Amino acid sequence: MSRFAHPAIPIVVAAAAIDVIGFGIVAPVLPRLITELGHLDLPAATRVGGWMLAVFAIAQFFAGPIVGNLGDRFGRRPVLLACMLAFAIDYGVQAAAPTLAWLFVGRAIAGLTGAIYGPAGAVIADVSPPEKRAAGYGMLGAAFGIGFVIGPALGGLVATLGLRAPFIVAGLLAALNALVMYFVLPETLDSAHRRPFRLRESTVVGAFRPLFTAGNAAPLLIAWFLWQLGSIVYPATWSFWATIRFGWGPKEIGWSLAWVGLLMGLVQTLLTGRMVAWLGERRAAVVGLLCGAACMVAYAFTTQVWQVYAFFLVGALGAFAWPALNGLLSRMVDATRQGALQGGIGSMNSVAAILGPLIAAQSLAWGAGRGFDGTAFLVAGALIGAAALIIALLVRSAAAVSPPGPAGG
Repeated sequence: MSRFAHPAIPIVVAAAAIDVIGFGIVAPVLPRLITELGHLDLPAATRVGGWMLAVFAIAQFFAGPIVGNLGDRFGRRPVLLACMLAFAIDYGVQAAAPTLAWLFVGRAIAGLTGAIYGPAGAVIADVSPPEKRAAGYGMLGAAFGIGFVIGPALGGLVATLGLRAPFIVAGLLAALNALVMYFVLPETLDSAHRRPFRLRESTVVGAFRPLFTAGNAAPLLIAWFLWQLGSIVYPATWSFWATIRFGWGPKEIGWSLAWVGLLMGLVQTLLTGRMVAWLGERRAAVVGLLCGAACMVAYAFTTQVWQVYAFFLVGALGAFAWPALNGLLSRMVDATRQGALQGGIGSMNSVAAILGPLIAAQSLAWGAGRGFDGTAFLVAGALIGAAALIIALLVRSAAAVSPPGPAGG
């Protein structure tokens, strides 16, 4: 039997991979581009990078539930297409950005689309029974890892053509992705499971309201938020931390991120489904979070380049958390609200992405100014460890509430 139970799954998995490739391509050049456009030193550029991620997150906070509810009303396909086209525009704007302000505009455009993980996650819920959703979300996680293998490595190479070249390549990939989706992506939400769009429901509170009728949602959502808050340390500070601690340039940063992506992709592809089936979603999440927290603390005290690569052999097991937690949450709402749920999760992630870069970037800058640049990773490890403790002590397994059929199992 094919690994993919529905033809839409490989398409959204591929779309997610291309989206992450676009992000990974530009990551190695951002420190240098920010320093050149803003005429800043590296610690100051670190702070600007944090604010740039925060602008993206603020836009996504408001747009995420709207995009999710639009998907519940009009279907997943048009929403995914709109997201991809907006990303193509975003990278085009950033490729031509003459000032830092234009880079911020590009990040705001990207945030307003809500990215693609919300509607892509809703596609997984549409076509998978509840007990198989964690495995489907694991494939989306694998796409993230694969994208980070290809993206940073390609970005390090493309950067030799100029600091703007990675943005151009990312924009072309997003446009190509939209074109492929237009011709081959089927709609996965049938008319029986669509519902009217209501603006009052297109907020984080509206998206999560059905969760609280299922009970036990509050500690799970708090744990998710703490985990996201800590995990932001990677996109917020990795390039800057590696430059400060090891003096790395775009190529070294690219290869290190490629290693992270490779291990995450392997874990999601080969281990996640088996571990969730063996341990259950709750315990798999706890194991993943503890491994992620341990890796963060280890990075704070890394002194050799080989340790960066070795420690992530454990840190990669943190990839269990996203599909396991998403599987738990998706069981708490019915088939008509999967898009709203994913949009709400996206907005909650956005709150973390607003606060996380500020915490991480400021922690890194503060510690670096005092001779210890591992502060951001210590803070991240504490947050993720707290999330694991909450799930271990307060979260029970969720019973599925989705109706029978392909949308709910």
